[in-house]
Amino acid sequence: MILSRLLPVAACSVLLAACATTSDMEQTRRDLDAAKQQTSARLSEVEARLSNERLLDLVKEVASLRAEMASLRGQNEVLQYQQGETVKRQNDLYGDLDLRLGKLEQKTRDSSEAAGSANAGGESAAAPAANPDAAAADALARGLTLLRNRDFSHAVPELKGVLDKYPSAPEVPEASYWLGVAHTYLKQYDAAIDIHRRFAEQYPTHARAPEALRLMAENQIELQQKDQARLTLRKLIKQYPNSPAAQRGRDRLAKL
Repeated sequence: MILSRLLPVAACSVLLAACATTSDMEQTRRDLDAAKQQTSARLSEVEARLSNERLLDLVKEVASLRAEMASLRGQNEVLQYQQGETVKRQNDLYGDLDLRLGKLEQKTRDSSEAAGSANAGGESAAAPAANPDAAAADALARGLTLLRNRDFSHAVPELKGVLDKYPSAPEVPEASYWLGVAHTYLKQYDAAIDIHRRFAEQYPTHARAPEALRLMAENQIELQQKDQARLTLRKLIKQYPNSPAAQRGRDRLAKL
C-alpha cells in the first residue's frame, strides 16, 4: 500500500526533473543561437571592414598609378618636344652649313688658285705649298670639305691646324668659326662655347660674329646652362639687333 502511494510521487518528481532539464536545454539552445547570431554579425562586420579597407587601398593604388601615368606622359611629351627641337636645330645647322660652305669653298678655291698663280712663275711644283697664305687656304679648304662630308672628327684637327700653323693668315677667322661648328656637331659643347666666345670677342665686326653668339647660346642650352644662354642671346640681340641671328635669337629666347 505504501509502495503504491509512493510510485505516483516518484513519477511526478521524474517528470518535473525532465521538464526542468528540457527547459534548461531550450534556454541553452537559445543562448547558443543568440551567441551564434552575435558572432555571425561581428564576423560580417569585420569582413565588411576588411572589404572596405581593401577597396580603399585599391582606390588609392589606382589613383597613384594614374598620377604616375600622367607624369610619365608629361615627361614623354617634354622629351618628344626636346627631341623635335634638337632635330630642328640640327637641320638648321646642316642647312646653314651647306649654304655657307658652298659660298666659302668657292671663295677659298679662288683665293688658293690666285695664290698659286702668283707663285707659279719659275718655281717648282712644291713652291706654292711654301706660301703661308696658299697653305692656309688649302688647309681651310680641306677642313671645309670634311665638314661638308659630315666628317667632323677629322675636320677638327684640320681646322685647328690653320689656327696653330698660320695664326696670321686671313683664313684664321673662318677656320675658328667652323672649328666651333665642328665641335658642336660632335657634341663637345664646352669646347664649342669657348671657341665661339673667343671668336665673338676677337672679331666683333666679322659677318659671322652674330651667328657665333647664337651657336654659343645653343651649346649652353644643350648643357642646361639656360641662365648663361639667356645672357648670351640678350647680348646677341643688343649688339646685332638687325641680324638674322638676332631674329632667331629672339625666337629662342622666348622659348626659354
